[in-house]
Amino acid sequence: MRALIAVATGLVLALALAFTLTAVGSPTGETSPKPLLTTIPAHP
Repeated sequence: MRALIAVATGLVLALALAFTLTAVGSPTGETSPKPLLTTIPAHP
């Protein structure tokens, strides 16, 4: 019985967190206009 209560509590908390994050929305950020520069080592 305790296991069922623990599972139900965890599920409720997870759903509450998911709904909270959905309600708040994603932060308004911008991506960098510059591409990421990667260096590839020269082949011998």
